[in-house]
Amino acid sequence: MPKDNPKQLQPQFDHLYNVISSEHFLSRKGLGNEVPFFIFPFKPTLQNEVDRYLKSLIAKLNKQGTYVLEINLYDLGAELIKGRGYWDRILEKEPSTPKDKLKEQMQTLLDPEEKLTPAIAAKMKESTFDVLFITGVGLVYPFVRTHNVLNNLQKVAKEQPLVMFFPGTYTYVEGRGSSLDLFGILNEDKYYRAFNITEYQF
Repeated sequence: MPKDNPKQLQPQFDHLYNVISSEHFLSRKGLGNEVPFFIFPFKPTLQNEVDRYLKSLIAKLNKQGTYVLEINLYDLGAELIKGRGYWDRILEKEPSTPKDKLKEQMQTLLDPEEKLTPAIAAKMKESTFDVLFITGVGLVYPFVRTHNVLNNLQKVAKEQPLVMFFPGTYTYVEGRGSSLDLFGILNEDKYYRAFNITEYQF
């Protein structure tokens, strides 16, 4: 994990560009039977800087001929809720709704299996791209859990590599397996099938 110095993001994003634009990565070589899922963990305090670097990275990759489909989970969630006519109602009632009840309502509206995954699959189907970026992870907590999204995407996102930009840590501990810790402190649960792209070598 980088320290709180935004300048330390530059070599990480240089590495990202070199990896993602490579034929080795795009053709999913060296993964065996594993799904082509990758995590880019970063210091949550650097979210704004990551957003700026990410915008530049996408433009650079697209110009180079590696086309990126970015799906921001917050934007997608808002789109789904507005599409069902609940957005204004939720905003109106949010101040007086108990947090537990609001959480339950939002989790139902943004259920990863029944709502988010089909919506992501639809966007993938209507797009031409080489790699899928999933962003906005921190913005949808606690209504959407990262490992649930990844588990469900295994059903539909098998062809192109997927990179999730994760504000926290993705670590492997002997005897415990891999762990997603949102914001570096909230244990998201065990997730075993993604690779840490900052450590990817080819």
